Amino acid sequence: MVENNIKVKVTHLTKSFGDLLVLNDVSFDVYDGEFLCIVGPTGCGKTTFLNSLTHLYEPTAGEILFKGEQIDLRRHNIAYIFQEYSAMEWLTVRQNVRFGLELKKAYKDIEKKVDDALKLVGLTKFADYYPKQLSASMLQRVVIARAFATEPELLLMDEPYGQLDINLRFKLEDEVVRLCKQTKTTVIFITHNIEEAVYLGDRILVLTNKPTSIKEVVPDTLPHPRDIAAPEFVEMRDRITGLIKWW
Repeated sequence: MVENNIKVKVTHLTKSFGDLLVLNDVSFDVYDGEFLCIVGPTGCGKTTFLNSLTHLYEPTAGEILFKGEQIDLRRHNIAYIFQEYSAMEWLTVRQNVRFGLELKKAYKDIEKKVDDALKLVGLTKFADYYPKQLSASMLQRVVIARAFATEPELLLMDEPYGQLDINLRFKLEDEVVRLCKQTKTTVIFITHNIEEAVYLGDRILVLTNKPTSIKEVVPDTLPHPRDIAAPEFVEMRDRITGLIKWW
């Protein structure tokens, strides 16, 4: 991959909370249209890593560029799917999905985009429900639909499928991969699930324990759709598992 294909460039990213050094001089690139998965031991600072990328946490040091400019959530079309449910309780499912589109006031055919997003995650019949009427898995599907409706250039996902049953998780993962390839959306995906990272990623960035740095970046060239029982898949999963020190 060449330099002019870089969508996100992170240089010497460092984050401390007082005397606690969490991120230690992290540098990496994310390429246009790439699905980059980030894994690491529990508590290593994966969410801090993502929050520092977007300046939800102000980095202690380092530079983060998006298409050659300082990353700015107010100017750049970036969507973020959190671990926690972030559906707004006072809005219906349809209104939640429409929210981001209306906020930016830069979209045509808003209702069609909302309908398409609801169909993607299987919530068309629940469009007029409120979040308190939904199950945990349905709540997360609302958030996923809201993110995809805006057709982001960069999609940040922080363990978004943790609350979903395994069948629905695989279904949504397949749809996410298909949509991202179709729209050439760039994705940074945080997960503690190594199998999930191997299933989704074009590359897998493996983090160390705190103070967190990059241990290795592993290309994942397995063809889609990926078979979790295939020997090549198992070999890749075992390789990533071996790189992570859980203590």
